[in-house]
Amino acid sequence: MPRTIDRDARKAQLASAVWRIIVERGIGAVSVRSVADEAGVVVGSLRHVFPTRAELLEFSARLMVERATARILATPRSDDPVEFACAIMRHLLPLEPDSRAEFEVNLALIAESPALPSLVEIRDYATREVEELCHQAVELLTARPRDDTSLAAARHLHALVDGLALHLLTQPADADSTWATALLRAELASLTARSP
Repeated sequence: MPRTIDRDARKAQLASAVWRIIVERGIGAVSVRSVADEAGVVVGSLRHVFPTRAELLEFSARLMVERATARILATPRSDDPVEFACAIMRHLLPLEPDSRAEFEVNLALIAESPALPSLVEIRDYATREVEELCHQAVELLTARPRDDTSLAAARHLHALVDGLALHLLTQPADADSTWATALLRAELASLTARSP
């Protein structure tokens, strides 16, 4: 058992090194050697865990999705549906150092997906999960089953969150982002106002 734990810890350590390299130097700088250097391990040790760059990038992408999902699932429930939905959706925005780095890494991995088709599956899975989250938020706020109107509202919410995320990423990390949360909250509140 300790060997499995060590291997899992090593894989997470290497994925973190991949993320740092992408954020600091871009995805083109990710190689087996650069990741080994960044993680402070020898190349042979890295190749024992990830024989190829593709496997390393794929694991890094999957782990990023898992960690984001865990944060979303850990969001404390609120009696106020708008506040609860807002707290969930905020996890999708690059408002904190971790979520900002994740979003930067995600964009880089999406850009790399034509060269690595295995990343397409991860990208599509993450997109479906965000889509589902938006559907659930609309259902929570409107108390309506899924129909054409609620599907359109969920698409609109998804597009708003994606747009806000991209806009926030293009601003300095220390820029005021309260406007984005206010815009998100207003959109969610408008869904409640439209409920039957």
